[in-house]
Amino acid sequence: MIEENKIEYEKTVLIGLITQFQDEEKATEYLDELEFLAYTAGGEVLKRYTQKMDTPNPKTFIGTGKMEEVRAYVDQYEIGTAIFDDELSPAQQKNIEKILKCKVIDRTNLILDIFAQRAQTSYARTQVELAQYEYLLPRLAGMWTHLERQRGGIGMRGPGETEIETDRRIVRDRISLLKKKLEKIDRQQAVQRGNRGALVRVALVGYTNVGKSTLMNVISKSEVFAENKLFATLDTTVRKVVIRNLPFLLSDTVGFIRKLPTQLVESFKSTLDEVREADLLLHVVDISHPQFEDHIASVNQIMDEIGGSDKPMLMVFNKIDAYTHKTIDDDDLVTERTEEHFTLEEWERTWMSRMDGDAIFISALNKDNMEAFRKTVYERVREIHITRFPYNNFLYPEYDLYTGEEEEE
Repeated sequence: MIEENKIEYEKTVLIGLITQFQDEEKATEYLDELEFLAYTAGGEVLKRYTQKMDTPNPKTFIGTGKMEEVRAYVDQYEIGTAIFDDELSPAQQKNIEKILKCKVIDRTNLILDIFAQRAQTSYARTQVELAQYEYLLPRLAGMWTHLERQRGGIGMRGPGETEIETDRRIVRDRISLLKKKLEKIDRQQAVQRGNRGALVRVALVGYTNVGKSTLMNVISKSEVFAENKLFATLDTTVRKVVIRNLPFLLSDTVGFIRKLPTQLVESFKSTLDEVREADLLLHVVDISHPQFEDHIASVNQIMDEIGGSDKPMLMVFNKIDAYTHKTIDDDDLVTERTEEHFTLEEWERTWMSRMDGDAIFISALNKDNMEAFRKTVYERVREIHITRFPYNNFLYPEYDLYTGEEEEE
């Protein structure tokens, strides 16, 4: 008889700040996202703490009174991990661990942990390992309480080399080795990309958990791993797709997130070569998420950083099946109407109406409006193809004029 496999979730608490740059609403939104990250990593959030401060406490991030409140709760409920929403300095992390006497991690460390869980290929594992070592290097001092010389005895007297210095050297050597390994893989992948011929390249980009992999599965008729968790996809997946009789390459890339660790942006720049070398970007947005406009801004910012902001882009507003809006009762004369009360039709008439055909609304899960999506992508890819190869334009007629049978994958 097969026993049911029960997942043991680690007890965690979340801690964030309300500052002059981050109001209460924004802090709550970030903690919601942090809770989803904790769940993805295998944690169960029992309580959240927020504190209003102009700037974080340089020693303990939050004030001493709030820290004492957290410590009492951690002791009472045997909390295993305290997760902070912003990156902690090595000194802050060391001081907080002394007070709380439990594992203390920050948002960066949590995202790195999820990436380590999700990395499947050698390339992804190498990128994540590099990011982890770069995060670890300045924090080594806090991990050792014994800084005596590594060895003593004959031939070892004198200044010697402390254990912490030895470890720093080992980590630096490892970072150097991983960078060389990534350079080698990058060269191999550049050759692979060069061997793909003259097919038009289309890349899916967007915030994490917006449905990129689900959309990829629908239009490429393939089985890319998709799950309702953050960072379900780490490795770039490339598939040949044929709409009508027009072939092109479609790649699914790693999702972005706000406050993305610098180490990961650097480590995954090579993975995002697919974005930089794409002819067309499909920016997938989860329109059912209350802060989808912030998500768009975050993705655009990262696109600027990696040099992909100048590419032709089609905005794909996904999950219309999950979209709900708040309503105001007829006799309610107090509630002010905001964006939360917009219907999908009203959203289409806002700034989205000025996108001149660069936006489309779909549900990849329920396959709603997929015919219009396929038509739009076909016309965009066709335009790129016949611009590049004018003598081929007779091969690919306009979408509505095509009379042949569509190729099956």
